[in-house]
Amino acid sequence: MISSLEARIAGRYLRSRRSSRLVSLITLIATSGVMVGVGALIVVMGVMNGLQNDLREKILVASPHLRVLTYGEGLRLDHWEKTRAIVLENKYVVTAAPFVMSQGLISAGHDYAEGVVLLGIESDTGRVAVTSLARHFTRGDLHFSTSRSDVDGGIVLGKRLSERLSVFPGDKVTVVSPAGSRFNSAVGSFVPKWWTFEVTGEFETGMYEYDNSYVVLKRDLAQRFANLGTAVSGLEVRLTDPWKAAEAGAALERTLKYPYRALDWQSQNASLFSALKLEKLAMGVILLLIVVVAAFNIVSTLTMVVTDKTREIGILRAMGLSPAAIRRIFVAQGAVIGVVGTFLGGILGFGIATVVDRRQLIALDPSVYFIDHLPVRVEAWDLGLIIAASIVVAVAATIYPARQAARLTPVEAIRHE
Repeated sequence: MISSLEARIAGRYLRSRRSSRLVSLITLIATSGVMVGVGALIVVMGVMNGLQNDLREKILVASPHLRVLTYGEGLRLDHWEKTRAIVLENKYVVTAAPFVMSQGLISAGHDYAEGVVLLGIESDTGRVAVTSLARHFTRGDLHFSTSRSDVDGGIVLGKRLSERLSVFPGDKVTVVSPAGSRFNSAVGSFVPKWWTFEVTGEFETGMYEYDNSYVVLKRDLAQRFANLGTAVSGLEVRLTDPWKAAEAGAALERTLKYPYRALDWQSQNASLFSALKLEKLAMGVILLLIVVVAAFNIVSTLTMVVTDKTREIGILRAMGLSPAAIRRIFVAQGAVIGVVGTFLGGILGFGIATVVDRRQLIALDPSVYFIDHLPVRVEAWDLGLIIAASIVVAVAATIYPARQAARLTPVEAIRHE
């Protein structure tokens, strides 16, 4: 432990005097270097965390924690009621519901048409929802109530899709189904089936993929659209903890056995989140070099202090101060630079991260990044790791100059010119 005398001497060496203005300037630069490095690390780690969390939340808006499917051609699950009853017995499962997923070609009566993903879900809003998609409906609800008699049913479109088609609630759209097409001998080819729907609502999730190409309708209507009869594409499962999805999926596969399989949200997006984790690690290592550069400034600062205070060190040694005490004085001096720089950098980084996130200052192209602004989230674990690493690097930088100061003999130090 450092004594009060050693602490006072270290503080005196840190304060500016006429004879050591250059040393004080370099001390300020070293402190600023640590501050900038820590601030940059906090902001960048916050950005990477924000991207991961925001993407995960938006992915789980329309994708469940887990899907129970079957092997074989296409997505088809027969006797899903019995399967659902078995799934609900699992300790991780909160609720499960059948879903239908298909594709089609949508048109609003113009020459323009494009492919969409049709998602058929339960319309019973009284039960616990598997996903939070219903909470993102800006118009309409899961009842899909229609006001027209000349349509097959109601449909809800993603915001970007409805804007691109220029359709609003009450308008009609036509969707071509790939299933149920029949061979027409007159033309010698298959003729697809046409479905007419009334737009009964609109949803906006903030996830480009959903808002741009998803349409939602009743599950029973989607079954007819996909020509599944009483079968469904699979079961959507909500878990008590989304991070237990892989474990819960493995348990369900063991219970249900072949041909059932479980697909969790993490494995569906494994490449995306792996890339984000790797990028976070790489950016963290690169930006840590800023702190290392600042540590070299600490080395140079303390080396100049040793040179400037050589005579004083000799006098202190002659008065009985031990080499270990001299070493602690300079270690304390470097530690103060590191701690002050880290503290200021923490305030700077956390402040910038908070302002950027709350005011959404940095806009992104959702067609490229899936989200429309840069989210920033500073996690306690990352903050603690950055602070600890910065202080360790700063203290480690004091070892060489502190040892050089401790090696000075009283006679040589006092004679130093």
